[in-house]
Amino acid sequence: MFREMRRKDRELGKEEIFEILKKGEYGIFSTISQNGYPYGLPVNYVYTNGSIYFHCAVEGHKLDNIKNNDKVSFCVVGPTQILPDKFSTKYESVIVFGRAVEVFDDEKNMALFEFINKYSSDYPEQGKEFLNKKYKATIVIKINIEHISGKAR
Repeated sequence: MFREMRRKDRELGKEEIFEILKKGEYGIFSTISQNGYPYGLPVNYVYTNGSIYFHCAVEGHKLDNIKNNDKVSFCVVGPTQILPDKFSTKYESVIVFGRAVEVFDDEKNMALFEFINKYSSDYPEQGKEFLNKKYKATIVIKINIEHISGKAR
């Protein structure tokens, strides 16, 4: 169902893949619009319990796309360095394919607290207050991973 990586010599192992996902600051979340065009946008995310989570407003383009087709991809690129003398780039990246679904209650709370831990760890109390104010205006989407690959040079 999913293509094999062409450059096997650059394929990463699962531990390296999960490390890139854990430390990445943002990823590109891609869906298919109703008009058939791809729609990709950068989102902050957390990787926990074997899934990727991000949050968004209660309406918008990506949510419309997920309702129409829950198959998505997600790409994270780690540190890069141009290698001018080699006409190449040193990089690390991960691509995920999966299905997007909204989460609720305990799972939503868990994901939102993971965001505080990842992006605002020095402000846990303020983070909790912020979440309480914005909770109803926030949707949390989970990507259930069906296929994952990583590559580096």
